[in-house]
Amino acid sequence: MKIKSDYANEPRWKEVNVKSSLPKEMESLDKLAHNMWWSWNYQARNMFKSLDEKLYEEVGHNPVLLLERLSYERKEAIVKDKELMKRVKEVYKLFTEYMSVKPDTKRPSVAYFSMEYGINQVLKIYSGGLGMLAGDYLKEASDSNVDLCAVGFLYRFGYFTQSLSMDGQQIAKYDAQNFNSLPIERVLDKDGNQVVVDVPYNGYQVHALVWVANVGRIKLYLLDTDNDMNSEFDRPITHTLYGGDWENRIKQEILLGIGGILTLKKLGIKKDIYHCNEGHAALCNLQRLCDYIDQGLTFNQAMELVRASSLYTVHTPVPAGHDYFDEELFGKYMGAYPEKLGISWDEFIGMGRTNPDDHSERFCMSTFACNTSQEINGVSKLHGWVSQKMFAPLWKGYFPEENNVGYVTNGVHLPTWTATEWRKVYDEYFDSSFISDQSNEKIWHAIYNVPDEIIWNTRMALKKKLIKYIRDKFTQQWLRNQGDPAKVVSILERINPNALMIGFCRRFATYKRAHLLFTDLERLERIVNDPEHPVLFFFSGKAHPADGAGQGLIKRIFEISRMPQFLGKIIFLEDYDMQLARRLVSGVDIWMNTPTRPLEASGTSGEKAEMNGVVNLSVLDGWWVEGYREGAGWALPQERTYENQTYQDQLDAATIYSLLENEIVPLYFNKTEKRDYSADWVGVVKNSIASIAPHYTMKRQLDDYYSKFYEKEAQRSKKLHANDNRLAKEIALWKETVAERWDSIHVVSKNIDELQDVVTGRKTHLTYVIDEQGLNDAIGLEFVVLNSDPSAEQSVHEVIPFKLVKAEGNLYTFEVAFEPDAAGAFKCAVRMFPKSKLLAHRQDFAYVKWLD
Repeated sequence: MKIKSDYANEPRWKEVNVKSSLPKEMESLDKLAHNMWWSWNYQARNMFKSLDEKLYEEVGHNPVLLLERLSYERKEAIVKDKELMKRVKEVYKLFTEYMSVKPDTKRPSVAYFSMEYGINQVLKIYSGGLGMLAGDYLKEASDSNVDLCAVGFLYRFGYFTQSLSMDGQQIAKYDAQNFNSLPIERVLDKDGNQVVVDVPYNGYQVHALVWVANVGRIKLYLLDTDNDMNSEFDRPITHTLYGGDWENRIKQEILLGIGGILTLKKLGIKKDIYHCNEGHAALCNLQRLCDYIDQGLTFNQAMELVRASSLYTVHTPVPAGHDYFDEELFGKYMGAYPEKLGISWDEFIGMGRTNPDDHSERFCMSTFACNTSQEINGVSKLHGWVSQKMFAPLWKGYFPEENNVGYVTNGVHLPTWTATEWRKVYDEYFDSSFISDQSNEKIWHAIYNVPDEIIWNTRMALKKKLIKYIRDKFTQQWLRNQGDPAKVVSILERINPNALMIGFCRRFATYKRAHLLFTDLERLERIVNDPEHPVLFFFSGKAHPADGAGQGLIKRIFEISRMPQFLGKIIFLEDYDMQLARRLVSGVDIWMNTPTRPLEASGTSGEKAEMNGVVNLSVLDGWWVEGYREGAGWALPQERTYENQTYQDQLDAATIYSLLENEIVPLYFNKTEKRDYSADWVGVVKNSIASIAPHYTMKRQLDDYYSKFYEKEAQRSKKLHANDNRLAKEIALWKETVAERWDSIHVVSKNIDELQDVVTGRKTHLTYVIDEQGLNDAIGLEFVVLNSDPSAEQSVHEVIPFKLVKAEGNLYTFEVAFEPDAAGAFKCAVRMFPKSKLLAHRQDFAYVKWLD
């Protein structure tokens, strides 16, 4: 026998979580580190920083990692430092007092579902505005002390880290997160084992570990499939945000919606309202339907209960923001559900189609969310109207403006996005009730009592802070990736804190029109190179790895920034994350936004800028339509001048150049011998803070969701559930009866002769006799008049309800008097619809018959 020189099997590694031990006196720090309350409490952040300032920077401001890496000697020194330990105790006291407040049980409880959450850059489970909004929402829910929990994913790699190559090409790098070094905790069962949720896919199960991020008083439950229980095909479900192919996307949306509800069930959590933040989580309503049916209800009865307690928030009119799945792929994973629901496959997949019987149409999660939610909302007033039009084909008997699609304009979490320097100003000059009453504009008017010098000095301090941050963070990165040390040094040296600084930072999608500023390079060169009035532009943002056009925009801006005339005057800052965003929205002077109208659903970065005395220059789109005040910022018109987008881009670019040359730059540099700042500019800053900022806080947004949606839905849902779901069963039976007889309801007689001779100022009478087929006053009629302007978009001029004047058996007589207030050629028709006080709204049962 020959002896082998080498004989070994593969190592069987096991992950062991070794925690760093802390002295007893410092144990409270571990609890603080594992609650992301610190992410919006500057006293807590400053306290962690003071433990070891250099290490705090090295670990990316992650307090969990900071405590893990503190040396034994440093821990001993901290314990002996009486002043530092006093700060620790004071911050911990603030925290415990904050956490001791119990949830407000008078307000409905909420389960919130989102694909991403931007709470802090330390926890990379966000990519852009949707995540920022969701993270801010949880923080305000905590501050407002509401009973809310949330569900999302714990991504192994999250969204990509961005850098630029020497020629400006975006480089996407996915860095794995070490979950044990994040401010999260394992959710444990009664035996001390991590909770696992088994999520059914067609024919097999995916096993998700459950983690929790403590966001103040709010629990954010995070699902993680990257574990040994799953196959190599399913472990990547929670690897990356919006990554992979369409098959991975549907797996993600099954996990978020269905898996999310199963998680809450396993944890014994039941809420009044289920809120889908975008259509990604729409399948939560599917699982809820199945649960009610398992309890013995029919599909239609279950649908009444699910709809009554569901809210769907849509965030974009851009088609790419709505997920569509081919029937074959959808069937591969969802084929078992029709049997569970007690309906056919065609009926099931039709719930995700605008035209349910069109077999060529793909299944849309947004459509499914609309069909299973009582309430739907856009994220600004304008976007609410855009969404009414977008979803109008779902309710073909009604015009867009009649649809039950509302809106809540987005806001931002003030403690997160307001720089510490401004918080101190507000604390000194504003009423003590400021934080708890943020939406009260009268409190904000105290900004007019702040001396101009303090406003200007605060702004300058934040500009210098931004420049220092850029020099600290980007010097080595630029030298490494972009070569030519002389050019890099030249850029850093040319960043002038006295320049008018303008920021354009957001996701690089083509409709955001980042290219607009570069329409006329000669004119731009004159603006930025005025020696007396220097102007500096900062650009930042990521393009989706699959978006070649967006990446091309980044490359083009980078190339322009490297031209000699723009060196140090146009700067692209890569890897836009929350930390960089905080520096930019507080450090620049102007926040610029130039979307293609009306594709900016809301946009919140400009709202963050408002909290920091940064003035907006934006197209009147999204939130700025509501936010703009004359003398408190600048606006490009809401209306398009040209249908041709190229012409419109040229016009908008010329408008921006003109505003800069003739208004903005002269105003900013309007200094005098007596003062080294522009009092006129400070006046604009004060106007902006006083009249705009109070209306765009996350507190106002959260309160709007309660007053517009949650409370209304919770009240109706409670009634439907009462007495063994009696009312839900009654409504379902009524709808079934109406639907069964709908086609047989007919006009017995009518009198519409007067429509041949209509005159302003004189009433025209119409009469219809309807055979209701024994439905007992379940039908309504109304006279619908459209606007007469043939050049305008078709819209409703007036809707006049018929009055029921007589009922004999099945025959119901309706009359209406139409008195036109203007002459012209109007289109008019009679609309028949089912009516009941038990319906939430018309689109709750959108049967319509237009009568001859």
